[in-house]
Amino acid sequence: MTTRPPTPSRRTLLRAMAALPASVVLLGELPGTALAAAPPSGSATRYTIVPFLNSNDGTVNVYQSDDAIDFRLVQSSAYTPPSNRIRDASVFKHTNGYYYITYTTHTWQDVSTTIGFARSSDRVNWTFLYDYTVPITNLSRAWAPEWFVDSDGSVNVIVSCSLTSDEWIFTPYLLKATNSALTAWSSPVALSGIGSNHIDTYIVKIGSTYHAFTKNETAKYIEYATATSLTGPYTISRTGDWAGWGSYREGPALVQLDNGGWRIFFDGYGDGTYYYSDSYDTFATWSAPTALPVISGTARHFTVIKETVSGGPTLSKNVTRSFQSANYSTRYWQAQSSLLNLPVVTGSSTTAEKTASTFTVVAGLADSNGYSFRDSSGNYLRHWDFRARFDANDGTTTFAKDATFIARTGTTSGSIRFESYNYPGYYLRHYNYQLQVARSDGTALFRQDSSFVPVTAWA
Repeated sequence: MTTRPPTPSRRTLLRAMAALPASVVLLGELPGTALAAAPPSGSATRYTIVPFLNSNDGTVNVYQSDDAIDFRLVQSSAYTPPSNRIRDASVFKHTNGYYYITYTTHTWQDVSTTIGFARSSDRVNWTFLYDYTVPITNLSRAWAPEWFVDSDGSVNVIVSCSLTSDEWIFTPYLLKATNSALTAWSSPVALSGIGSNHIDTYIVKIGSTYHAFTKNETAKYIEYATATSLTGPYTISRTGDWAGWGSYREGPALVQLDNGGWRIFFDGYGDGTYYYSDSYDTFATWSAPTALPVISGTARHFTVIKETVSGGPTLSKNVTRSFQSANYSTRYWQAQSSLLNLPVVTGSSTTAEKTASTFTVVAGLADSNGYSFRDSSGNYLRHWDFRARFDANDGTTTFAKDATFIARTGTTSGSIRFESYNYPGYYLRHYNYQLQVARSDGTALFRQDSSFVPVTAWA
């Protein structure tokens, strides 16, 4: 039996964020800027990670992606600290326009009482700032510092610390920047309620609630806790394999997607795989963990920042266009018996064939920054059972999402890739000259097969 792509939750609509999420401030965006929307025409979503490498904890690479799945290398060995190591790098963009990373300064075997800081104006060229000694008496290790910017604009670092009395029992502590240059910090405060034996604590704020994802070092599961204050007390409400992610998982990091859902990334160090999983019901349920293509097995413990940048694909709305395959230039989208296929279309094709290869581009039914497409009979392109097809709009929320696509930059000049709005990471892609919605595998062939050039309409 053919099934639809797995959905984290069909029971509820995407929940609107009640207030500014902390990730907005992480991006240096103005308060009130919505992240839960597709980028407008001419703009693009950009996700950036700065991981250390499985093969080398002395340097970090910079990768970027427009869909938070297919990360492509921007700069190898982008930053090497002047001494010691760089592990667990966390990145954010400050209000001064600079990108900052904070990181673990020593390998896991060594005593490590400092965390490092560096900054960049372009994500490629980094300048070492300083190593900061975390002022905790009898400190043994300060690991996995994670940026957190609160809704009041305050910049914080959550760092996992252990004492010489038991060097492998970690507790999360909060450091708050006391100046805008990020060179002075408050005294460390333990996060109440999470307690000892937790590491890699990552926090996001939605409305007035702080949501913490933290690894239990004994159980090796990522646990979940909430609080109404950044320092707690937190209540751990989800333990064990509550989300279906499995054990021997660490380094959780979250980012909000264009469609309003949340994606968590985590390091499956037990099996050498980096995973992602999505939630659409404020973290109650999650999609099955999926390996990140390309960087899985290479990248280790990272966080993600999301920005809207210029230079994205442009496509006019309320106009008719035909869509040419980027890698089979004689082939075009064509509606055939309600299905979308990719036959050869030429000047000698029949009027009916040219009409069937002409589509009206309109604002996305689920997101006006996205795109929907109507055929000559007024039916909308949507996905169903992985297949691209045309149906009448039934007015439901499900249909609107199925018929909305987000434009991503294609592989050739002027080409566009169309990502499913409600199944992020799934793209319109041709296979055997039929159009389907398929999950990106990160290969060059997939990107070529999912790239289409909007051209003058055949009819």
